[in-house]
Amino acid sequence: MTRERGWALALATVGAVVVLDQMTKAWVRAAVAPHDHINVFFGLDITRVKNTGVAFGALAGSGTLVFVAVLAAMAGLLAYFAAHITKPMLWLPVGMVFGGALGNLADRVRIDGVTDFIDPVLWPAFNFADTCIVLGVLGVLYLAESRR
Repeated sequence: MTRERGWALALATVGAVVVLDQMTKAWVRAAVAPHDHINVFFGLDITRVKNTGVAFGALAGSGTLVFVAVLAAMAGLLAYFAAHITKPMLWLPVGMVFGGALGNLADRVRIDGVTDFIDPVLWPAFNFADTCIVLGVLGVLYLAESRR
């Protein structure tokens, strides 16, 4: 894996995640009234909520603190990626984390909160960007710990 190819693949992943995230959120904002529930199947609803905090609504209303924390985490991940860019497949989880973070930051800038809508039973609502962030972080950790 060349450095150029690693950057290109990571940026393509970021773009795909941001586009899909913003499309799903736009659909939900257009089709579902705030706090309405649409049952998908047993145990899973589509429920439109606005989250001004981070995970599970923590730090709600702390916009500047959340923004700074996200930027710091992204800077650390970017430094790690730049140092290990030739590691096979690292571009995918890094692109997922960055795409998810940028998708949620776009919401924070535009509507002063994040649109969450995937609402499983016994778990707070989340969105496509959140899913990409969690899976991406797990992927980065797996690749960082794997031996070749």
